[in-house]
Amino acid sequence: MVTNKSLTVQGVEVGLTAKGDEDYISLTDMVTKFEGGSVLIESWLRNKDTVEFLGVWERLNNPSFNSPGFEGIRSKAGLNRFTLSVRAWNQETNGIGLIAKAGRYGGTYAHKDIAFEFGSWLSPEFKLYLIKEFQRFKEQEALSGGIEWSTAVLWQKCSTGFIRTQSKNI
Repeated sequence: MVTNKSLTVQGVEVGLTAKGDEDYISLTDMVTKFEGGSVLIESWLRNKDTVEFLGVWERLNNPSFNSPGFEGIRSKAGLNRFTLSVRAWNQETNGIGLIAKAGRYGGTYAHKDIAFEFGSWLSPEFKLYLIKEFQRFKEQEALSGGIEWSTAVLWQKCSTGFIRTQSKNI
């Protein structure tokens, strides 16, 4: 999982990474524009509504989701002393929607569905720009992928046609 792609959302470069066929967006990058920085991610994770959302998302998208582990977290969510890290979430629930990465491209990443939800919590305006930029990025990616595929097919057809022509001349 290497981050080599990014979006620019309201002047903020937001990293993207992929896990399998799924896109993950850097929450760490998303908060750089906002006062409080990475503490905002921790605050969002403490929110009872966030825990509920993550639980529903995991149930819908993760066949290995640990529901009893989730129930333990949900029962504590909302208490003043409740804290939750991405690592704790993943250990307790076998979650796949959030990723904590160390190193050069480190930070907190979330599946695009979850990142959009986080964007709403930060700012509705930021969320809408994030969605627009992500859609533009995916459209460009599809177009460039389509061109590469078309070029490969065209090359194959030309090569095959050339070989057929040459074999008739032998």
